[in-house]
Amino acid sequence: MKVACFGVRKVEKPIFEKYNEKFNYELSLHNESLSMDTINMIKGQDAIICRASDKLTKEVLDEIKKEGIDYVLTRTVGIDHIDVAYAKELGFKMARVPSYSPTAIAEVAISMAMMLYRKTLHFSVKALTYDFSFDDFGFAKELKNSTVGILGTGKIGYETAKMFKGLGAKVIGYDPYPNEKANEVLEYKSTMDEVLKESDIISLHIPFIKGENEKMVNAEFINKMKDGSVIINASRGQIQDDEAILNAIKSNKLSGAGLDVLYDEKKYFGKKLSDIGDPVVNELISMYPRVLVTPHIGSYTDEAVANMVEISYKNLKEWIETKDCKNKI
Repeated sequence: MKVACFGVRKVEKPIFEKYNEKFNYELSLHNESLSMDTINMIKGQDAIICRASDKLTKEVLDEIKKEGIDYVLTRTVGIDHIDVAYAKELGFKMARVPSYSPTAIAEVAISMAMMLYRKTLHFSVKALTYDFSFDDFGFAKELKNSTVGILGTGKIGYETAKMFKGLGAKVIGYDPYPNEKANEVLEYKSTMDEVLKESDIISLHIPFIKGENEKMVNAEFINKMKDGSVIINASRGQIQDDEAILNAIKSNKLSGAGLDVLYDEKKYFGKKLSDIGDPVVNELISMYPRVLVTPHIGSYTDEAVANMVEISYKNLKEWIETKDCKNKI
């Protein structure tokens, strides 16, 4: 079975090779993302494993079909980079990774929150210009005297809540589908608005559902938050309105924002650019150290990549051997 894997970073290559020892696929590992510009790389392959940076549009899917490839898998939880409806029309056997190391994303949320809330990054940046003075903005509230709100209490939200609880914070949460296990570390509120009103830090762990929660983190959402609070989004960029967050930082409604995602992040993340082109994103980045922007690094750990790769290999094996897959799209 010849398998082409796209978006494979240099540090990830040994992981792809290590876990393939149990499967013996004939791998082609490409650093490039799959698009019409790189479509020639699929020639002679039997299966494709893609990632979120790939663009499986109708045109790309047509070319995959012409090549006689049956299996199109993604090593991601989200599937919005694939035209799923059209892929199903073409009859592809598809699968995704339902979850991977939840602590990887939780660690990003925690680290961003602590740098912003305790103002360590603020003072560290001042030190770059030999300014070691104290200022009012740097006066911090201790986490053990604070409330953290978790929106979305699945595996990732639960791990994030557990870490905040371990640091001494009061943790509250909201999820339309409560996680019984999460009751160990947080207090559920009956509405999202209650969480927004009471929390000093809001940490988002919500999936993007097209047509339902696009740009839910907008001006109205933020206005319900505490003045001077911190927002962290290490989930999906499409659930936030970048401009609303920028305006809230500029007006001091929010004291800080940690963003491992952006609304239209595929234009920027994974690339080295000389210019952004979007004035809102430009200004958001310029608000550092009050705004932290990282290129969706939640899954950029050894364990998370290993989980994604191994599950993708298993998905393909399951399709081949049983003509079905529990993780099918």
